[in-house]
Amino acid sequence: MTALEHLLTHRLICIIRGNFSEEAVLAIAKTLYQAGIRTLEITLNSPGALSFIEKLSDTYENRLLIGAGTVLSKKSVQEAVHAGAQFMLSPNVDVGVIETTKQLGKASIPGGFTATEIQFAHHVGGDIIKVFPARLGATYIADIQAPLPHIPLLPTGGVHLQNIADFHRAGAVGFGIGSSLVPSDFSTTDSNLHELELKARQYTDLLHKLGAK
Repeated sequence: MTALEHLLTHRLICIIRGNFSEEAVLAIAKTLYQAGIRTLEITLNSPGALSFIEKLSDTYENRLLIGAGTVLSKKSVQEAVHAGAQFMLSPNVDVGVIETTKQLGKASIPGGFTATEIQFAHHVGGDIIKVFPARLGATYIADIQAPLPHIPLLPTGGVHLQNIADFHRAGAVGFGIGSSLVPSDFSTTDSNLHELELKARQYTDLLHKLGAK
């Protein structure tokens, strides 16, 4: 299964962003994996991001798909791929980032908001377009999908348990989940990790009901 096929199959990308230790990241990843999460994004503006990507890629190999987030330059793409990242997410549309990602054989998820940005991002090689921020809700996704039904959209920023089904019905192919699941100040106590697993299972159970694998 290619990275793109994996993303379209499992649909949920859990975003880890914050000043975490390696021990904390590994504990979070283990908990999310136990709950059925199969895709993680490590944002490059988090301290230690590249080493975390490398460690997670080595630890989980084909069991978890690890990607890099907040990718803003061609150099960052190269560094993330070297560390083991299989897909790149950006909050913006940077042709150089997209082209480098595709040249290195990885999945590209640039960020766009307007119809113009989304169409351009797809035109220059974006595999899935991250609609960021998604706080305007599912209606906005439906409005974008109406004239651009051929473009896969992944709402991020404002997606949570209460609205994910609405985004699904609006046509989203996937969902980026960040602070609503793993806040940047998350503390890896036993009780917090237990609560994280329970909440993550709510997401994976809901996605199964919606038809994701």
